Amino acid sequence: MRIKGALIRIWAYAGIITVSAAIVFLFVFVFIKGASTISWDFLSQSPSGAVLGEEGGILPAITGSLAFTLTAVVIGAIPAIATALYLVFYCKSSKSEQVIHLVIQCIAGIPSIVLGLFSYSLFVRDLNFGRCILSSGIALGVMILPFIEVRAEKTFREMNMTMIQSAYALGCTKSHTILTVVLPACRGELFSGIILGGCYAMGATAPMIFTGAVAYAANPTSIMKPAMALPLHLYLLVAQGTTSLDMAYGTAFVMMAVILISNALVTIYARRRQRAWNQQ
Repeated sequence: MRIKGALIRIWAYAGIITVSAAIVFLFVFVFIKGASTISWDFLSQSPSGAVLGEEGGILPAITGSLAFTLTAVVIGAIPAIATALYLVFYCKSSKSEQVIHLVIQCIAGIPSIVLGLFSYSLFVRDLNFGRCILSSGIALGVMILPFIEVRAEKTFREMNMTMIQSAYALGCTKSHTILTVVLPACRGELFSGIILGGCYAMGATAPMIFTGAVAYAANPTSIMKPAMALPLHLYLLVAQGTTSLDMAYGTAFVMMAVILISNALVTIYARRRQRAWNQQ
């Protein structure tokens, strides 16, 4: 048994070291390749020139990606958390729970390019929304809904039931308990899941290509207009060939840095919220 335990620990440590080394190598490699292009002008100017990426920067792509992500988070997080609350606190039928879980799993298994094609057919063409941030946000919101719902449901189910039962014993209604006990206690984990879902949406290129991301767009001013996006900008730079690879590496590093910083900040926030709640 001791040998088996030691082998499992070695396997676990080897996996952690391998994954960490791969992530560090990826960041270092991309940074070295794109360091020559990363500057204040690169981050604060719009692209220009006859060839995309030949001159200027990626500011509209950054703001456009944030607009797509924020729209997707609003559209996806609200029904995801509502579904998780229903399954944990209101659903009394095991069959209904199984059906809802099956639907969520099916949504999670849909390829992003299929969601993009569906959103293009329904929102861009049939409903005449046109290629815009809202059309992309809906596609991305559906894509991240299962991602957020699974994490929210797990958070609710792992909550200390003694607190909830105590609230019921004091005469609090279920809705009041959810608003004043459950959601505040789980706020850090919920916020973490939402931000991670947003990071997932930020890197999804296929839905944006079909529904709202374009080249040479200005900074977004309305969700009913198209915008640039970092994934599409990166794709176009790589597709152009070797002349734009330095700019592509710089764009890739910026996108990776935004996602990494977001993950780090949300992890710190979730831990602080959990620590603060435990001290109350």
